[in-house]
Amino acid sequence: MSPAAAGTPAPEPTASRAERIGDAALALLVERGMRGLTHRAVDERAGLPQGSTSNHARTRQALLETAVRRQVQRESEVLTPHEMPGPDSGHAALVDALALALHRYLTDHRSLLVSRYELALEATRRPELRSFFDAAGSTFHTPLIAMMTAAGSPEPQRHALSLIAWCEGLMFSCAAGSFHAVVPSRTELRTGFDELLRGMLTNRPTGAG
Repeated sequence: MSPAAAGTPAPEPTASRAERIGDAALALLVERGMRGLTHRAVDERAGLPQGSTSNHARTRQALLETAVRRQVQRESEVLTPHEMPGPDSGHAALVDALALALHRYLTDHRSLLVSRYELALEATRRPELRSFFDAAGSTFHTPLIAMMTAAGSPEPQRHALSLIAWCEGLMFSCAAGSFHAVVPSRTELRTGFDELLRGMLTNRPTGAG
């Protein structure tokens, strides 16, 4: 079993049928790729009677939307609300929270990164999935923009984009790219975030070198 597959979230005992279908769909994306995501395979992976997935999501688009919806839900649990810094928590708390979230992705939740990449690539080929995928992703972007505003960013939207791009690049490199065997420590991630945010948020005189 691959490292990514080993971290595939197991269906929760109390999960609803929709959640079990979503979990199974994400697991199949990690283990077999987009070609392995079929209604029949989801039934088998979820341990549901044949036809259950078709009854819940009749079309492939509906099945993909179910997977995206569950992807967002599972990613929202990587860093729970009580672990998020408040607007007045300061620079250190923000850096700590971001480093913790990224470290969890790269250790306990690598499979969520793989399934996200599969869905993102499929969205480039399906305009109807693209709009759904983008709308789901905005649930993460909006809070980050608010956090950057609270941190004193003069351009919170642009800085949030830069921060997301840095995180995405690092996660891809360590989960699926040339640094896939490397997992930065929380201390290393914290240093990276600290450097990045200080560069964004430190007021520098115009023309300073």
